[in-house]
Amino acid sequence: MKTIRFGTRRSPLALAQTRLVMEAVRKAHPDFCLEMVPIVTSGDINMKPFSEASDKFGIKGLFTQELEEALLSGKIDAAVHSLKDVPAVQNPDLPLIACFRRGDPRDVLVLPQGAAGNVKVIGCSSARRRIQAMELFRNAEIRPVRGSVGTRLRKLDEGQFSALILAAAGLKRLGLEDRISRFFSADEIVPSPGQGILAVQGRAGSEYGAWIGCVNDDNAWDCASAERTFSRTLGGGCASPAGAYAEISGTEMRLRGFFAAEERNFIRRAEITGNRREARRLGEKLALQILNEMR
Repeated sequence: MKTIRFGTRRSPLALAQTRLVMEAVRKAHPDFCLEMVPIVTSGDINMKPFSEASDKFGIKGLFTQELEEALLSGKIDAAVHSLKDVPAVQNPDLPLIACFRRGDPRDVLVLPQGAAGNVKVIGCSSARRRIQAMELFRNAEIRPVRGSVGTRLRKLDEGQFSALILAAAGLKRLGLEDRISRFFSADEIVPSPGQGILAVQGRAGSEYGAWIGCVNDDNAWDCASAERTFSRTLGGGCASPAGAYAEISGTEMRLRGFFAAEERNFIRRAEITGNRREARRLGEKLALQILNEMR
């Protein structure tokens, strides 16, 4: 019997998302033995790096490092990530091997339970959200917020914030859709590259053909390719306030991009359309267009 060990963070959201991937594999291959291997990551146990980062609203990689080490050591056979947490530049020995079907890519506004909607202090976890939210809520103060979805909601309901901006997909996957007060369109707040997509990461040279086809979604894969190339071309690091969102209609792809260089007072939204087969080229072209305008 073939055994596949799926590594995941221990957070309730990560566990729920990994179950989605495992259920797809189990449905297609009921004869496989599937194991979930929860792993504590640096981002789960140590918040100090966030406060020391050049971008106080967050850095990437802290939620993937230990999972990647488990992959390299052979402790697990695949790792399941929220794609938006995966750095744009990756170790070639640990490629992404599948993108699960995309959930809701939008960001949302969450109010305290029973609140009427007086938004004075907004908690959000990224510079990308902060900069775009400042355009929508000009009289509000925006502060960084940390912790799992449950922790953030507790802080909200305790009165530490009057609103949060979170990802719709995570709330829906946790059964918390009723907490959503407002959905932001992709024009109001351009999502993080890969938002709503679950990524499966593996080891180079390993054989995944027996099961990976039932996990991968072609639309999600092509959108991820465009969005992550956009981010990578811009510099793709933890301190880059960048957003990207691709939509597919038939063979055509529409890619929206957002980028900000606050020290230069530069904020830019742009978009491009083209053939989905050229997803990476579209992402690169749109990023270079923005960079050329900034020079």
